[in-house]
Amino acid sequence: MSEKLKVGILGGTGMVGQRFIALLENHPWFEVTTIAASPRSAGKTYEEAVGGRWKMTTPMPEAVKNIVVMNVNEVEKVASQVDFVFSAVDMSKEEIKKIEEDYAKTETPVVSNNSAHRWTPDVPMVVPEINPEHMAVIEYQRKRLGTKRGFVAVKPNCSIQSYAPVLTAWKEFEPYEVVATTYQAISGAGKTFKDWPEMVENIIPYIGGEEEKSEKEPLRIWGKIEDGVIKPAQSPVITCQCIRVPVLNGHTAAVFVKFKKNPTKEQLIEKLVSYSGVPQKLSLPSAPKQFIQYLEEDNRPQVALDVDYENGMGISVGRLREDTVYDWKFVGLSHNTVRGAAGGAVLCAELLKAQGYIEKK
Repeated sequence: MSEKLKVGILGGTGMVGQRFIALLENHPWFEVTTIAASPRSAGKTYEEAVGGRWKMTTPMPEAVKNIVVMNVNEVEKVASQVDFVFSAVDMSKEEIKKIEEDYAKTETPVVSNNSAHRWTPDVPMVVPEINPEHMAVIEYQRKRLGTKRGFVAVKPNCSIQSYAPVLTAWKEFEPYEVVATTYQAISGAGKTFKDWPEMVENIIPYIGGEEEKSEKEPLRIWGKIEDGVIKPAQSPVITCQCIRVPVLNGHTAAVFVKFKKNPTKEQLIEKLVSYSGVPQKLSLPSAPKQFIQYLEEDNRPQVALDVDYENGMGISVGRLREDTVYDWKFVGLSHNTVRGAAGGAVLCAELLKAQGYIEKK
C-alpha cells in the first residue's frame, strides 16, 4: 500500500466527491487517505458525514467509512497528509479559484472537476486522449504561483464529452460549423430523482451557463500553447442548446456538422473506431481500451444500453447519416459523472503521474 500515492478528496461528501471515492476503490496507483469537506462535516467519520446521502449504486467502500473528515479550509493541515488532491468543492467560483491555488501553493498538485479554473490561461484543461500536450503549460503556471511541485489542472465540462472527441477524430476533414443539442442527465446537477421529483416525466430547456461552456470549451481543448498560455482554436464554430432530461446518468448529443472536405460515411466511421491517444498507448489504469465505439443499429446509442461502455469511460456514437442542410449528423453518448466528471479527472491524474508532474512528496 505504501507505494501508492496518497490522495485527498476536497468536497468528498457531494455527488462528484462520492464518485471519486467509488472509482478510486482498489486503484493500482492511488489510495484515498484524506477526505475534506465543509466545516459542518469536519470531525465526523465519512460514513457519518454522508449519512443517508450516498448516491452511488455500489456500496460505500469499507476503507473510507472511518476516515475522519477534515475541514477543507484548513489548507496546510489537509495538504500535509497527501501527495495530491482531487477537487470537487461546492463553493462560489472565486472561492474555488482561491482555495485550489492555495492548495497548489503548498506544493500539492490539484486535479479539479470544477469549472473555476477552466479559463485561467496557464491552467491545462485536458481530455487525455485529445490534448495531453497541454500539460506542458504547468511549467509556466508554476512560475506564476512560485511553486516547484504544486499546480492546478482541470478537466472540461461533462456536456462536451459526447461530441468533442468525435470532432477531434474527424479533424483532417476540417469540420467548420457545428450545431449540437445536448440532452443532459440529472446527476449532472448533483441530483437523483429522490432529490428532484419534479424532473420525473419532465424536460427543462435550460441549464445555467451550460451552453456557453459547450460552445467554447472544445475550442480551448483544440488550442495551442503560445507565450506560456493556451490560445483557443478559432474553428469550428459551435452553437449549442442544453436540455435537462429525466435520465439519471448519461449525456446524449444530437449533432450536425459541415466539413470543408468531403468524407464518406465509411471514412468517418473508420476514424472514430481507430481513434486512440496517449492513455491507450500508455495503458493507463482508467483508460478505455477503445475510446469511441460506433453502433450500427438505428436505435443506438441508448442510455440504458450504452452509458457504461468501457466502465463509463468510452464514448458511444450512432445514427451517422447525411443531412439535407448540413453535411453529416450523428448522435453521441457519454457517462457524465464518470468520463464527464470524476473518471475524466482520475484519467488526467494518471496521465500527470505518467508524465512526471505528480509524484510522492
